[in-house]
Amino acid sequence: MTVTMTDAALEIQDGERFSFGDNWARFLNTLNDDRIHEAELSLKTMLEVSDLKGKRFLDIGSGSGLFSLAAHRLGANVESFDYDLKSVACTTHLRKLYASDSENWAIKQGSVLDRNFMDALEKADIVYSWGVLHHTGAMWEALDNAAQAMKPGGKLFIAIYNDEGRASKRWSFVKKLYNQHKFLRPVVLTAGFIRMWALSTVRDVVCGKPFHTWKTYKKFRGMSPWYDVVDWVGGWPFEYATPEAIFNFYKARSFTLINLITRQGHGCNEFVFVKN
Repeated sequence: MTVTMTDAALEIQDGERFSFGDNWARFLNTLNDDRIHEAELSLKTMLEVSDLKGKRFLDIGSGSGLFSLAAHRLGANVESFDYDLKSVACTTHLRKLYASDSENWAIKQGSVLDRNFMDALEKADIVYSWGVLHHTGAMWEALDNAAQAMKPGGKLFIAIYNDEGRASKRWSFVKKLYNQHKFLRPVVLTAGFIRMWALSTVRDVVCGKPFHTWKTYKKFRGMSPWYDVVDWVGGWPFEYATPEAIFNFYKARSFTLINLITRQGHGCNEFVFVKN
């Protein structure tokens, strides 16, 4: 397929896609050194490395640019791209703030579904795409294209929404509702926030630690609880898969699973594969 720079904006306007770039731009107002450190720690832990010196790191769907920045700070030669032009602007903003003189961080606009674009990229030692490929509208094609961007022996670090059966189908309805009916967004977002945070908030109060979970959430990859709720409720297109389905998909392509985090309920399962 051929992707133009206006496609994402048109899809957002038509209610066919969530404006991830707008949400990431607001998230950047919360960014600090602690969040950056947690992002670096996430990469080191899952990839089982102490640094990324001399490695080529491809960030598919760079979003805010936080993990491209983390990889850059760990010594990688980074190439970032995103389909959403506003996300490209966020990543570019971070590079200007933290690595303005760097020649080892390239940023582009493009789609993982565009094979011509993907084939033109230099093969990477590490391909990273956390919580992105299930938002493309063609997840299995995106998973395959991401795998083609790697060097032999390289690592693929992805996160894909967990298949919750009927619950996933209900969330799919909620996400479509949010994107296709702007006047309902405050109601849908409020209901989603209550659904995702009410129980932990009550538990923290009962335990005598009001908002403890909320305050410590940034330790999960340096993310923000509020902007993750917005991303979850609004994130459309939306697909999902069981851990077994992802494992079997890459096993058939001669990839070996070397690290895995699975989650109960909604959220992303995390995988690191090695290309044989």
